[in-house]
Amino acid sequence: MGFTPLPLSMLTVMLCISVVYLGTSEVAKHIFFLWVFAPAIEDVMGPRLFLLFYLLGGLMAALAQVAVNPTSTVPSLGASGAIAAVMGAFLITYPRDRIRIAFFFLWFPRIAYVPAILLMGVWFLTQFFSEVGALAQVQTGAGVAYMAHIGGFIYGVLSGRLFESPRRRGLQKLER
Repeated sequence: MGFTPLPLSMLTVMLCISVVYLGTSEVAKHIFFLWVFAPAIEDVMGPRLFLLFYLLGGLMAALAQVAVNPTSTVPSLGASGAIAAVMGAFLITYPRDRIRIAFFFLWFPRIAYVPAILLMGVWFLTQFFSEVGALAQVQTGAGVAYMAHIGGFIYGVLSGRLFESPRRRGLQKLER
């Protein structure tokens, strides 16, 4: 997808990219990330603003990917960039929250609580260095759009608080 001025049809395609999936494992991964991060963000934004934020996150992620490689002919599908925007909004809204993770230590399952800033910081650095590696290689097949992840996340960090409903934020503070 080369970069040209965006006609309405191109904007439609870029928004549709945020809801199309490549396979069931991709769907499962995205549902999991939405299950972890989206409810808290939707609570402070409300459903309409959350939907607008999510769709704009997908659009910003797609634009970030195109900006890095405007002449690429590799298809870019998936909601990863929009979900990364939700993760960025979560980080900026709840930086001190601890996220429960499950992992295996040797053969034993463990559960730990990791600060959101640490977990998402490691995730972001992984995406960043993966993008640096992807730029160093010539990709001929479908790959991971790391810049879409990075762009979506940065969009979420920078704009997430702007979408909050003051009334909902106040109600949420009363509940805590």
